[in-house]
Amino acid sequence: MSKYLLKLLAYSLVLGILPTIIIGFASYSIASGDMEKKVKEMNMQWLDQTQMRVEQILKTTEKSATQFANSSLVKEAMNSPLSSYNFESIRLLTKELYNLQSSDAIINQAYLVSLEQNWALNLNVMKPLDQMENRQEFIDNAKQPKSIFWYTGLSAANTDLFYEPVETITLVHKIPILPQTDKPQGLLVVSIILSEIQDVMGLSSNVSSRNYILDRAGEDILAAEADKKRYKEINSAVVQQLQADTDQPAGIFNTRLDGKEAAAMYRSSSYNSWTYISVVDIGEMKKDTRKIAGFTILVCLAIVLVVVTLALYGSRRMYLPISNLLHVARTYDHSDGEQRSPRNRDDLEYIKSSIQSLAGSRDLLEKQMLGQTSHLKEYFVLKLFTGQISENDYLFRSEIYGFPSGWKSLGVLTLQIDNLQETRCREEDRELLLYAVSNIAQEVLPPSLRFPPITLNQSQVTLVATDQDDREAVRNILYEAAECIKINAEKVLQIKVSIGISNPYVQLTDTVIAYGESLNALKARISLGPEIIIHYGDLGSQGGNEHYEYSHLKMLEERVIYAIKEMQPESASELLGQYLDTLVYKDRALYEHQTMLLQLASGLLRIAQEQGIPVKQVLEGESDMRKIFQLQTREEIIHWFESKLIHPIIKLLSDNSKIQYVKIADRLVNMIHEQYDQEITLEMYSKILNYHPVYLSRIFKREIGVSFSDYLTDYRMKMAKEMLEKTDMKISEISEKIKYKNISSFIRSYKKTYQITPGQYRENMMNGAEK
Repeated sequence: MSKYLLKLLAYSLVLGILPTIIIGFASYSIASGDMEKKVKEMNMQWLDQTQMRVEQILKTTEKSATQFANSSLVKEAMNSPLSSYNFESIRLLTKELYNLQSSDAIINQAYLVSLEQNWALNLNVMKPLDQMENRQEFIDNAKQPKSIFWYTGLSAANTDLFYEPVETITLVHKIPILPQTDKPQGLLVVSIILSEIQDVMGLSSNVSSRNYILDRAGEDILAAEADKKRYKEINSAVVQQLQADTDQPAGIFNTRLDGKEAAAMYRSSSYNSWTYISVVDIGEMKKDTRKIAGFTILVCLAIVLVVVTLALYGSRRMYLPISNLLHVARTYDHSDGEQRSPRNRDDLEYIKSSIQSLAGSRDLLEKQMLGQTSHLKEYFVLKLFTGQISENDYLFRSEIYGFPSGWKSLGVLTLQIDNLQETRCREEDRELLLYAVSNIAQEVLPPSLRFPPITLNQSQVTLVATDQDDREAVRNILYEAAECIKINAEKVLQIKVSIGISNPYVQLTDTVIAYGESLNALKARISLGPEIIIHYGDLGSQGGNEHYEYSHLKMLEERVIYAIKEMQPESASELLGQYLDTLVYKDRALYEHQTMLLQLASGLLRIAQEQGIPVKQVLEGESDMRKIFQLQTREEIIHWFESKLIHPIIKLLSDNSKIQYVKIADRLVNMIHEQYDQEITLEMYSKILNYHPVYLSRIFKREIGVSFSDYLTDYRMKMAKEMLEKTDMKISEISEKIKYKNISSFIRSYKKTYQITPGQYRENMMNGAEK
């Protein structure tokens, strides 16, 4: 299966399955959350109803107790010392105590206690307060600050046979009701069995959920000891939330019970500060959501099945056009190797590569066609300048190539680069620069005014066509075109150029003649200088009387050669300038100039050959010598002679002279050392060495640092000193040995050299030896 088809299928599956899974999960989560929320809301409503039912029981009991406590019967009894003898009063009071019973709650026991008269009456008996088993409890209740309050605890069962404590919730009503009193006349105590409240709360035996009440102290009033420990953390959390936010008497929060997630709902009562709590296992709450989850999974699986089917069908349908394109691309793919193999890349990438290759081939073909057209135009113009195009052939090709039409006059502009020595370009760049000038000419001159510019024989040539037939007007148009090309070439390429302009002509076959005229016009650069625009018709005004003959040029040539032999480059350059001024003063043909320059170059090379220097050490090869025929301007000629001949020859002569001087000086020194005891003169050595005495004297002084005669005298004095030290020869014998004619001259020379006479020196030597 194709990689792209697999990607398309995978994308379709992801696009269909992923939303299904997300929607299914979201649906289940929302349904589960809604169910949990509704269960919590129902439990809160149940807490609210339970609170109302419990408080109704308490309020009913409290109301009945208050009415009884405020009755005249009780008030009268509180002031009477009742005893068992007061039967009628006790019967009435007992009857009223029984009347406290209501349909909502069953009273376990009721007490009417007179603290001042020391008696107590319950539903069963009348006794002195001191004989009551729970006397201390009554006393403690009296000390409580509130006049009416409830509390939980154990109370005696309503029986005369035995005291059986049961869990009750007890109402204490002080008589009379006075605020903040701890010494009331009496108490009305009513105990309700706690099981009545448990029935109202509807406590369940399910260990995962429980409903209960916390009193104002935060104690669970309905739980066994085990449940109190089990729900201790939840109770503490409820108390903390109520204390933290007193404005919110009810709330819900999630917690953990026995390691399971649970929801705790609470509601605080403003009546007696009790807190009603319901704890529900969330896991139990979510049992019903499993059915929803199962149904959601089934629906999602069905949707996924449909998505897979549609993805398979749709992917193949969408891939069909791509498959067709791929088949066509493979059919016309003639590339070699693995670079464009569809096995190694995506189908669309392969098709893209094929289309790009096709587009590239088309662009390349178009460029080749355009390039060939341009080359064909230039080739046609080149044949035109070489005289290989007839008039009829031009008429046929001008329609094909779009050459200028309707012209009446033609003219040739030939541009040549003056020199490249003072530019950033090298000589090797000349052809490239001429090609760039052709492009400039093609841009600055409109196609209707010119044929395609070409490069020909170190020149850039432009054939200009104009619809003017006036000769002077045509000359002006040709000059303006030449000036435009020259200015732009110098501005863009930063080179110095000159342009020769031919005479106007009307026959296309005369182009060869016009090209020759423009070249001849450029020859005037040798006399007029570089950077000129010269018209061939203006050359007739050039000329003048002949100032310098060949003999004068020959004399200047010899002076240049002598300056080089004397190794004076500045003088040689100055004389070369004079030579060129004399050469170009007369209007000669270009070949005459080149012949004279070639003669001068030969004379300079002869200097090197006379000194035994090979020509190849001066010039790099034949190309350097042929360059002399390509020199067009005075600056080019001077630069070529200085860089190729004058400076290299002077450097070679200087190196040779230094070596020769050292050799001559060393030979003279050796001859002095060997023949100091003979008659020696510089003239004698000049004959032996075949050099002029003055030349030898100058070389010896330059290399040794002293004159020939001084060195000879110093060496003879040195040898005389050695003879005085090592031999017993007489001073006269030593003088004669070193060729002094008289001893006086020897003694003077010795004293001049060592500041002591020979006799004194020997005497000092002898005295030193005796010591």
